[in-house]
Amino acid sequence: MKLLVANRGEIASRVFATARRLDWRTVAVFAEPDSDARFVREADESRCIGPAALDRSYLDINAILTAAAETGADAVHPGYGFLSENAGFAQAVTEAGLTWVGPHSDAIAQMGAKVEARAIAESAGVPIIPGAATGDLSAAASQIGYPVLVKASAGGGGKGIRIVRSSDGFDAALAAARTEALRSFGDDRIIVERYIERPRHVEVQVVGDQHGNVIHLGTRDCSSQRRYQKLLEEAPAPNLPDDTRRGLHEAALALARHIAYDSAGTVEFIVDADTGEFFFLEMNTRLQVEHPVTEAITGLDLVELQLRVAGGAALGLRQSDVTFGGHSIEARINAEDPVDGFSPRAGPVRHVRVPSGVRWDSAVEPGSAITPYYDPLVAKLVVARPDRETALDAMSEALDGLVLGPVPTNAGFLRWLVGTPQLRSAEMTTDVIDALSADEMPAPPTSDQVAGTAATAWLASMQHDRVRDDSGPWAWLGPFRLTEHRSVAAVLLRDAAGDLHEVAAASINDAESSVNVTSSADAGSVAVNLYGYTVAFDVPDRSDAWTPTATDDTGSVDAVAAPFPAVVVEVSVVPGDVVASGDTVVVVEAMKMLHSLSAHGAGTVADVRCAAGDAVEANQVLVSFVGADPEPEELS
Repeated sequence: MKLLVANRGEIASRVFATARRLDWRTVAVFAEPDSDARFVREADESRCIGPAALDRSYLDINAILTAAAETGADAVHPGYGFLSENAGFAQAVTEAGLTWVGPHSDAIAQMGAKVEARAIAESAGVPIIPGAATGDLSAAASQIGYPVLVKASAGGGGKGIRIVRSSDGFDAALAAARTEALRSFGDDRIIVERYIERPRHVEVQVVGDQHGNVIHLGTRDCSSQRRYQKLLEEAPAPNLPDDTRRGLHEAALALARHIAYDSAGTVEFIVDADTGEFFFLEMNTRLQVEHPVTEAITGLDLVELQLRVAGGAALGLRQSDVTFGGHSIEARINAEDPVDGFSPRAGPVRHVRVPSGVRWDSAVEPGSAITPYYDPLVAKLVVARPDRETALDAMSEALDGLVLGPVPTNAGFLRWLVGTPQLRSAEMTTDVIDALSADEMPAPPTSDQVAGTAATAWLASMQHDRVRDDSGPWAWLGPFRLTEHRSVAAVLLRDAAGDLHEVAAASINDAESSVNVTSSADAGSVAVNLYGYTVAFDVPDRSDAWTPTATDDTGSVDAVAAPFPAVVVEVSVVPGDVVASGDTVVVVEAMKMLHSLSAHGAGTVADVRCAAGDAVEANQVLVSFVGADPEPEELS
């Protein structure tokens, strides 16, 4: 059998791993930016399906089916995201004579829109949150009672969602949600429903086959969210009343049976932390990002189960055959900068060091590049231990031992999150992280704080990897000099901002034992983990170490620059336009998120240096101005 995976990155690698174990041949499809990606090399065959074009290549059904025909694939696995919940794609795969590794297309269509899914869940006897999707939504909100949640019917990922606490703000919130929903999903339909003040996000994994058999594989808690984006997931969901847990299992099975579900899927619920009541949220008709924690506590391979039932075989498991053991936690490692409002980041990956005793689902390796075209998820770090407390401790240790850079990630933020009282006491709700003040988070380490340890690590690597020549014990170590005591080397490092640090490398035995280090001496760089954050340095040659670096003053009022690598979606101005402070001049997209770039002051547009569709780099000037009047500085 030959399996084509219509996806990229870590999920493609994950599916390939099970396929290889089952002696299936594999096919990767890729867009041009992924031509040398690890997941492409892991497949037996591969086909290019087009340029990146704002990630549209992976949405090209005709190109994917052509690749399947050219390679003689027998089956298609959609992974998650992209086309995984596209009923038309599932139908097209089936009509092409291929096996679709997922539920039947009717199930995808039924659960694909929240309005229809609500009605189906209600008909299956599953509790739903009081709400409305048609008619006068303002009147419906008043009838439901504030606060209410306004959300996109076809949405996901936190887009098209607003919390409204009074009638005064309803119309504006509705309009904003419709606009965002239309831009993100091509569908501006909206649901208004009761907002639960202390909500938990709990889901149930289900698996069915084409013979009417359906089982559940327990619960997962996904309440650790920031702006509706999941950060940590764990299984089983902790701190649930027994009646609530049983009710969740029964409701998930009832819905799956009602739509004759025949693959792996997830039924998601909102659980009221105060009362234990639960309500249907949505059903994801695909493999979930967080599926590894369920695999860890059940010992089952969900991709293997998907492949088995897709071919028409019986599930081969009864509910009584499923056993649960231990506790598992997953951390989503995203390429984003917590210091800069969690804005997405793109860039090279030169250092990857993963601690032992964990599961690491990732497609990045030294030499990989994180591009602005795709989702910021870089990797999933998963631990499994006999109980929740030891699992949390293991996750803390793992994040302390992870080195991934120099592209910024949220690993340091996750390290802080694992230690919060709310998470430790299993009282996390979906709004806790957003409510926590940034002041409560420890500041990430500065380059000065870790430069000494980085210098020591780099020197240790050089001493280990190179043989000294006959001209002296330090002759081959060009990037550093001896101190006046001639016993310790002073190493020159350049940080991500381009600033130079000349620091004495301490004795290897004196290095801080709690700091994890990795280095790549051949590339002249070193990375250090401190408090979960990876700080990376280059080791410049002294001959060019003091060459001044030219930089644009992109923080001035006479230019708007790209804050990070991105793709231009819209340019709102032309030369000669007069703008006021705060006017949007360019909209860019990075990692599936839209970002509006605004003028910093009043002025006239002098030059527009970009157009829709352009790929731009960090700090690249996009629009410049003349006659700009700086705004007065804020008084401190």
